[in-house]
Amino acid sequence: MKGVLLVNLGSPKSPEPKDVKPYLDEFLMDKYVIDVPYLLRAFLVRGIILRKRPEESAHAYKKIWWKEGSPLMVLSERMHKKVQAKATVPVALAMRYGEMTIEKGLQELHEQGVTDVLLFPLYPQYAMASTLTILVLAEEIRKKKFPHMKFTDVPAFYNKPDYIKNLADSIKKSLDDYGDYDQLVFSYHGIPERHIRKTDKTKSHKKFTTNVMCCQPGTPAAEFCYRTHCYETTRLVVEQLNLPKDKYCVTFQSRLAGDKWLEPYTDVEINNMPAKGIKKIAVVTPAFVTDCLETLEEIAMRANEDFVENGGKEFLAIPCLNDDDNWVETVSNWIEDWASEKAAV
Repeated sequence: MKGVLLVNLGSPKSPEPKDVKPYLDEFLMDKYVIDVPYLLRAFLVRGIILRKRPEESAHAYKKIWWKEGSPLMVLSERMHKKVQAKATVPVALAMRYGEMTIEKGLQELHEQGVTDVLLFPLYPQYAMASTLTILVLAEEIRKKKFPHMKFTDVPAFYNKPDYIKNLADSIKKSLDDYGDYDQLVFSYHGIPERHIRKTDKTKSHKKFTTNVMCCQPGTPAAEFCYRTHCYETTRLVVEQLNLPKDKYCVTFQSRLAGDKWLEPYTDVEINNMPAKGIKKIAVVTPAFVTDCLETLEEIAMRANEDFVENGGKEFLAIPCLNDDDNWVETVSNWIEDWASEKAAV
């Protein structure tokens, strides 16, 4: 019997420091997030970062928290409910971090008799700190708890035409309501440059040039290249929206100090825009399909405030796809295509 496990990032149980701290510990101690030897990672995370970060992050979470709970969790559950209503196979929802674990999701499918699982990381672009960590953990759990199960992975879908159409339509709808603007910022989650080198089986990533794709889409070097996936997502959306070159840019947000991360940085670029005469901007965050702390607090609140403080006039944070009906239809169609292929074998 076939079934699907949708997997998203996760969230603390509450926006209180006592719940934020264990969540951050699980997240930052992941060897695919901070990819240094265990002892060094433990020193950095538990000896330095977790001394102050839980209180700071809790403050940020409190600013975006809904009555129903974490926005990411609520929106993921809404999307899951809609997808399950359309799917002809069982669909479970899990999170990489937090209480809604991958093991619980697999257990739910197991109890429904599922033995053939479609693992669906809800990340358009491939990265070791998002997609890979989900796949590795799921396989470890499968071997220990569900050896009878067989997994099929959904590959990065950053260039799938129906996803691109969903994203482009969502952006167009927001921009049509917003009116004429100076710049559309495609802000992707940042990662250390070394993460791309680590996932590159061709070992061809030597240098990164700002605003230039580091490898050709469709080549072996691009298969697991997060940076190329981001630029290709942008190119395809821009093509659909027919945007001129001077109307958009690509940036990367959320970085830790001490490493060389992908550039240009979202905060730096946005803060410099007013001085260049760019006073009305819109920001879209295509590394996420669900709104979360990084989109709702870092972009919609902090980046907005900083932009205005630096002389900007109008700022629009474009929502993620969330539980948009067209996006739900796309995900449901992918699931049915997979289920039908399996049934025909």
